[in-house]
Amino acid sequence: MSKKKNNKEIELNEQVEILNAEKAELNDRFLRLYSEFENYKKRTNKEKLDLIATASERVILGLLPIVDDYERAIKHNQNTEDIATLKEGFTLIYSKLLTLLKRFEVEEIIALGEIFDTDLHEAVTHLPAQCEEDKGKIMDVTEKGYKLKDKVIRFSKVVVAN
Repeated sequence: MSKKKNNKEIELNEQVEILNAEKAELNDRFLRLYSEFENYKKRTNKEKLDLIATASERVILGLLPIVDDYERAIKHNQNTEDIATLKEGFTLIYSKLLTLLKRFEVEEIIALGEIFDTDLHEAVTHLPAQCEEDKGKIMDVTEKGYKLKDKVIRFSKVVVAN
């Protein structure tokens, strides 16, 4: 009987050793995966920060030529009295700025004459409607709104007819 008990004990000890080895292996694999995941998180966070920094750098680099144009216009127009030339110069610079905004997928939210939409517009005041079909429509825009891709980055400030 003691021989049977001894064999059973040896067999159980062997199983314990096998299980301990499996546990150590699984624990090692877990620690490696955990470390890899932590490194992945750090790397992706750094990439996101770099992307944000790079994106703002691209916008600023796009704005600098427009700043240069304004500086040249101010310097050139200090002594000019030709209003048509001034208007043309500022229109060209404004056009250049709109082109830059379009390149970065910024677009104006069209509001005048549209139905008031709280997802796009912010009512700053209300006016009585001239006729029934004007009710709920935007009668004036006090500040243009803009979208970046499909996200509203600034709501249009509008006057709504009631």
